[in-house]
Amino acid sequence: MLLLLFRALFVALPFVLLTIYSQSLLFYRHTANVVKTALSASNQPEVMKTVSTIAAGVMPAIMTSSAALATEGTNEWFGVDDLRLLAVLFAGHYFILSLWLGQYGDATEDDDADFFGEIDYTGR
Repeated sequence: MLLLLFRALFVALPFVLLTIYSQSLLFYRHTANVVKTALSASNQPEVMKTVSTIAAGVMPAIMTSSAALATEGTNEWFGVDDLRLLAVLFAGHYFILSLWLGQYGDATEDDDADFFGEIDYTGR
């Protein structure tokens, strides 16, 4: 029993120390070399501009594709290991979408109905 307690402490202790360390960094004054304005950021070397541009273009593509193909341990899209269930999920969503479009599909924004005046509290 004592061995299990020490094992749990050994596993949890690094996480506890990391949490305490990260909380202490909240009050640390960072003096890193950061840009103060957008104009001073333009003085960076051309290589840094190119690297940051490539990273800004690649990261959304990586994050989007990984979210769409999230398997959650089942090795199947959206974590569903039965394709019939996946078909029912999509069909249900499309059914609700068709109900909504049937009710509100022809609704348009009526700009003349917007109220931009003042409220009349006189009761006339």
